[in-house]
Amino acid sequence: MGSSSTRKETVWLTGASSGLGLSCARAFVKAGFNVAAGARSFAASEGVTDETGYHIPLDVTKDESVRSFTEKALALYGPPDILVLCAGILVLGPYEVYTMDEIHRVMDTDFYGMVRSVQAALPLMREKGSGKIICFSSVNGLLGIPYQGAYTSAKHAVEGFCESLSMEVRPFGVQVTLIEPGDHRSGSSAYRAHAARAAESAAYHPSFENVTAVIRRDEENGSDPERLGEKVVRLSRRKRMPLRKRIASPDQHLAVFLHRILPGRLFSSVIASYYRTYRK
Repeated sequence: MGSSSTRKETVWLTGASSGLGLSCARAFVKAGFNVAAGARSFAASEGVTDETGYHIPLDVTKDESVRSFTEKALALYGPPDILVLCAGILVLGPYEVYTMDEIHRVMDTDFYGMVRSVQAALPLMREKGSGKIICFSSVNGLLGIPYQGAYTSAKHAVEGFCESLSMEVRPFGVQVTLIEPGDHRSGSSAYRAHAARAAESAAYHPSFENVTAVIRRDEENGSDPERLGEKVVRLSRRKRMPLRKRIASPDQHLAVFLHRILPGRLFSSVIASYYRTYRK
């Protein structure tokens, strides 16, 4: 979809207030797009326009909130040329002690929230015969690591959803891409919550403490989120987007490759060893 000298393309973006969604919103605004930026925290700044775009309150776990965002964004800029779905949360903990509410909360934000947003925007894209949907998955959508079970489950669901969706919408001129980020310095400690009963589980405690220290270290030393935002903008400008785009460090690319070629038990041993060997 080429840009026009008389019309700015429109982006609807979820999860725009923090993490990689914030970096993407900034990058699209900087590149000259109209950005309808959605986030729960924008309830206090509705109507503000800044480096992230035009603020519209959005809770992707609520049908009414998604409908309200859609109506406001449509009235403001018209139908989206690009839908960027970044909203997500993470709850760390052993699967044994997750509450069902914690699992539902992660799935409802990271997966069902994406489905709600697509269902709201897709009819508008079909009607005009074009559109690009960019869904944020993760390297964890391709492989699992300890104590991120709820998040990994949600991201695996995102992978399957987008594969099916891409085949369904292709005849209507709509493209779908999965962004699979590795670790980025995205302020994720703000939403890296621990399961409520994680600290109570003596059986898992030493392992859990060690693994979460590795996760924290890897995120703090991760890639630049602003560069990721710029890459997503460039990707959106391609005539034909790929189904998948992994944006990760060389060792994370290697982990995905090993996951494909190694027997499952051997790969699990490699990953377990990585998290065991780190000491604070």
